[in-house]
Amino acid sequence: MNLTGQHFLGFERSGENPGHFNAINPASGQPIGVKYPLAGTNEINRALVKAEECFATYSATTSKQRFLFLNMIADLILEAGDLLIETCTAETGLPSGRITGERARTINQIRLFADFILEGSWVEAAIDTAIPERQPAPRPDIRSMLIPIGPVVVFGAGNFPLAFSVAGGDTISALAGGNPVIVKAHPAHPGTSEIIANCITEAAKRSEMPDGTFSMLYDSGYTTGRALVMHPQTRAVAFTGSFSGGKALYDLAQTRPDPIPVFAEMSSVNPIFILPEALEKSAETIAKAIAGSVTLGAGQFCTNPGLVILVDGAGSGHFLETLGDEIRKSVPQTMLTPEIAENYSNRVRKSLANKDTRILSEAAEASLPNQSRPVIAVVSGVDFEKDQNLVSEVFGPFSLVVRCDTKTEMLRIARSLHGQLTASIFHDADKDLDNFNDLPVILKTKAGRLVFNGVPTGVEVCHAMIHGGPFPATTDSRFTSVGTSAIKRFVRPVAFQDCAQSILPSELKDGNPLGIIRIINGKRSSQ
Repeated sequence: MNLTGQHFLGFERSGENPGHFNAINPASGQPIGVKYPLAGTNEINRALVKAEECFATYSATTSKQRFLFLNMIADLILEAGDLLIETCTAETGLPSGRITGERARTINQIRLFADFILEGSWVEAAIDTAIPERQPAPRPDIRSMLIPIGPVVVFGAGNFPLAFSVAGGDTISALAGGNPVIVKAHPAHPGTSEIIANCITEAAKRSEMPDGTFSMLYDSGYTTGRALVMHPQTRAVAFTGSFSGGKALYDLAQTRPDPIPVFAEMSSVNPIFILPEALEKSAETIAKAIAGSVTLGAGQFCTNPGLVILVDGAGSGHFLETLGDEIRKSVPQTMLTPEIAENYSNRVRKSLANKDTRILSEAAEASLPNQSRPVIAVVSGVDFEKDQNLVSEVFGPFSLVVRCDTKTEMLRIARSLHGQLTASIFHDADKDLDNFNDLPVILKTKAGRLVFNGVPTGVEVCHAMIHGGPFPATTDSRFTSVGTSAIKRFVRPVAFQDCAQSILPSELKDGNPLGIIRIINGKRSSQ
């Protein structure tokens, strides 16, 4: 396909607004590709009106129809072949191997949701049959299930140009649930976004989905994002990015005459706790694992471990020495955008401005534009507790080691942490956990995922995965943005009381025509 640099308004293409921008190759700092238009008010409105007009039709599609639609999207993304890989590599500076792996993850994620909705039980159908003879008052027939909420606005993420962007988990979970989607493409990879948007649009046509099921708009600033959040037809927003960006969208949505949910994944330092027995017996292994996690993908993962907490003792010296050596051997890597590279340097300087914090180790100086230099710093537990700025996320290959004097100090720091996406514990057999049995209890109130004897980078896409956590990791800790439970962000429960069989959704009808698992009078049933 040829890139045209136009918005997707359902099945229509548009580029009527005069303002334009280019993608920037982060490795060279030079503009690349075709020019992309800034969305105008008329285009924003047309995309949302189309979504609203098609909602009744799309939400009424069967799970089998949406199953075929999603699988068609996956097929077409795979068919995009080298053009997708080459465009994405040029726009992000990421190696082709990383992009190829992320494409596979994206396709697998789409197919996971397709299979999930085809099975059907996700709607949580529940039936309490009438008891007309009950005293003192009869019980009516009540049946409930989850239904789609309406047009969903998705903000494409910068650090995952495929898996968290145009056809990422937010878009696919919303489409799977029966909701039209309007994507605001990330300006760092507009060409990649256009290729994927073309795949979704073509899949919608071939699957006979209604016009307006999917739209995508470009903008290099904030105007389009604000307009999408405030548009009266928008029913929910999904965002992955910085704390400032996510919080701004959340606050904006609360000023609407009808506030809507904003599901934002924002900020996390993903602390790693190393317990004494593990530190003594496995210092070298743990240090190498953490170094690899910190530097993976230039540290541009939302699960990058920005904090390592240990109690000084046997093994701590060897751990720090090994960690330092591994970081010194690492190499600077190109970051996703010039802005991210500059922000990383500024945040590292801010963290090191604390007089009690010192550099343990750092890689060689960066020699090319927009590269990050991996850095590990060290601070005592006492001094860490004095400076709340040290808890702030540094997006990039940086981590701070906190050396505690006592178990009590480590637990106190654990209790003081803000909400996180992940929290990790390295322990040896059962002895460490027996001695630190309070730690998992504390951390499960702080994070959406607890990792034992492993690093937090690498988020498995599966039914059980939770990629969320208490504020400020996300705006709503009850939900996840990875895994099939992500669909629950974009549905709501509705009950039907004494409703005629002809009006009831198939999921709630007598005889269970779809053959799904339902809760009938409090018991699971396939009847």
